[in-house]
Amino acid sequence: MAISLSKGQKVDLTKGNPGLKNITVGLGWDTNKYDGGHSFDLDSSVFLLNGAGKCESEKDFIFYNNLEGGNGSVVHTGDNLTGEGDGDDEQVKISLADVPASIEKIAFTITIHDAEQRNQNFGQVSNSYVRIVNTENNEELIRYDLGEDFSIETAVVVGELYRHNGEWKFNAIGSGYQGGLASLVKDYGLQA
Repeated sequence: MAISLSKGQKVDLTKGNPGLKNITVGLGWDTNKYDGGHSFDLDSSVFLLNGAGKCESEKDFIFYNNLEGGNGSVVHTGDNLTGEGDGDDEQVKISLADVPASIEKIAFTITIHDAEQRNQNFGQVSNSYVRIVNTENNEELIRYDLGEDFSIETAVVVGELYRHNGEWKFNAIGSGYQGGLASLVKDYGLQA
């Protein structure tokens, strides 16, 4: 049975699941009734971070225009433009053993495409979550439902996988940002 996390909670991933090698990180969301005349496109992005919490290069920023990073250990399965339907809207597949040793953290974010121009924010989004699934048997291991804490934010860091004493753990972050993807890119050490 999946461990359900609350904001700020950290949980062990690999120690409690010995032999866990491949995971799928699923991200999902729904948009509330919105009649602003624009489509509502949310995007998941992944940042591969060194010990200082920064990306070493552009290759460590994984999103709809760069679907693979970490020498192929982290693969984004592609952009979902509408968020329609049940289940995960976007997924990231990770081979834990193949993540380069220089990568200490893997941060998962959701941003609203062109949010400022379209006058959209996370106050118009509901049922956001991140979940980690064992790819081998499709068992959901961890789930974090973000709740309705956001109003004016246009980007959210949902959580991080991080190394601790040779094991992988997950931290449910749930921090909102204004400034969308550009502010995240800058905070993680890249040029916007």
